[in-house]
Amino acid sequence: MIKTLMENDAKAGTVSWIGIRPDKKKPLQSCSMVQVNPKQGLVGDHYSANSKKRQVTLIQAEHIAALNSFLDREITPEQLRRNIVVEGFNLLSLAKKRFEIDGVVLQMTGLCHPCSRMEEVLGYGGYNALRGHGGITATVITAGEIRRGAKIVSLADR
Repeated sequence: MIKTLMENDAKAGTVSWIGIRPDKKKPLQSCSMVQVNPKQGLVGDHYSANSKKRQVTLIQAEHIAALNSFLDREITPEQLRRNIVVEGFNLLSLAKKRFEIDGVVLQMTGLCHPCSRMEEVLGYGGYNALRGHGGITATVITAGEIRRGAKIVSLADR
């Protein structure tokens, strides 16, 4: 019963922000579209080809809102260093599943835990605020382009 329930996502979500990190510790660059392929992950991102399990990082806009509340200040996607922000979709429902954005198929590989830099970037309490709200990591299965405004859907729902 629970396994069946875990396959049911209420609706598709939407990509609201995309960013790539051109180099380690450099600011993220916001973009409206990114090329994606299984060999490199996000083209132009410093993580490309470095870690097959962490080619793409995603976070929910709703978790950014929670962080704003926890820290009592406005947190931006650039500060969180995640590649894609989605809204209206629970990313944790993708455990062990493939999902699709703009025809690009990805596979969730794990949770995206905060690093020690979050205390530096977000200020006192930043690391703990992000615990449990850091999003997910994914690997690329099929190539394509991901655009802002694209729908994110679980392939288990099809």
